Amino acid sequence: MKTKLLIVLAVIGIAAGLVNAYFSGQKKPPLPPAFHPAQDPYAKGVYAEGIIESYQPNGENINIFPEVSGRVTHIYVREGQRVARGTPLLKIDDSTQLPTVAQEQASAMAALAMLKELRAEPRAEVLSVNEAQVVAAKASLKTAKDDLALLRKSYALSPKSVSTQQLTDAANAVKVAEGNLLVQKKNYELTRAGAWSYDIQNQQHLYEAAQKTYEAGKALLNEYTVRAPVDGVVLSIIAAKGAFASTAGIYETYTQAYTPVIVMGEAKPSYQVRCFVDEILVPRLPAFSKIKAKMYLRGTDISVPLQFVRVAPYVIPKVELSDQRTELVDVRDLSVLFKFKPPKGVHLYPGILVDVYLQARDGKQNNKSSR
Repeated sequence: MKTKLLIVLAVIGIAAGLVNAYFSGQKKPPLPPAFHPAQDPYAKGVYAEGIIESYQPNGENINIFPEVSGRVTHIYVREGQRVARGTPLLKIDDSTQLPTVAQEQASAMAALAMLKELRAEPRAEVLSVNEAQVVAAKASLKTAKDDLALLRKSYALSPKSVSTQQLTDAANAVKVAEGNLLVQKKNYELTRAGAWSYDIQNQQHLYEAAQKTYEAGKALLNEYTVRAPVDGVVLSIIAAKGAFASTAGIYETYTQAYTPVIVMGEAKPSYQVRCFVDEILVPRLPAFSKIKAKMYLRGTDISVPLQFVRVAPYVIPKVELSDQRTELVDVRDLSVLFKFKPPKGVHLYPGILVDVYLQARDGKQNNKSSR
């Protein structure tokens, strides 16, 4: 009985193995691809990797860096917002610069007040004091002369009534009074003449220097508020409230590199694609005014015809667009820019990587050019 059971189990195991082997040997048909990879639409085309940008007459997207360093205290805009030129975008902590500018302004105001004081001289109150001092000096001189005259008259009547010393002292008193009157008149004339021109010029220069220092400090204070340089759209805000922003930008968490605090694009709803053509493939391209190109959106079967805009004639080191790193070997690209109209119902944004094919010259044209 036990032997029969083992034989049955063995037969069942063999049958199960045969069934499993059969079904395992059956090949399942592969799943259809989610999309077809971009294919060269031309008989001979040149492939280039491209990146979508907001349309710019010159240059790339507008990268904004602060002119000063510090903690971000306010962010006034949001991504995707349209802003006018001069609109505040963000503010950096100005708690140190603010009192410095106030002190510089106070110094400039003090220098201006001193300049006005010099220009306003003579002061009426001071001039009246000098006039009174001249009157007093005249009175003192008259008194001294009268005393001397009396002594001389007494001496003429009776020489013994006045000593020689008294006459000498009275004569000296008259000379002292005359000298004092002369000094008071000179002081009066000096006061009436006002401030010395050289003092005014010196104070003028001091005021101008203080004013320029204040204006420079105020201009620097204004830099703590980062403003939109042009009318446009805020494409990206890397800065966050409390983050430290330097003139090199913000240290970005994911790329671990310094990036612009804000990226802006043109206000017009139009786009361009910047293609990076390998320097080796550049000779295969026809005249750029007649060039044809087509862009393919990755992950879709959508293709978009491109219209040539311009060439950035300076060949740059090849970059890896996904994180903007340069290649370790010296390989270079030529930047070719095209504009396009986004297809209806398709949402495109600056920064998307795309595949681009540019129509190349045929072999005959290449041979002719090589000759």
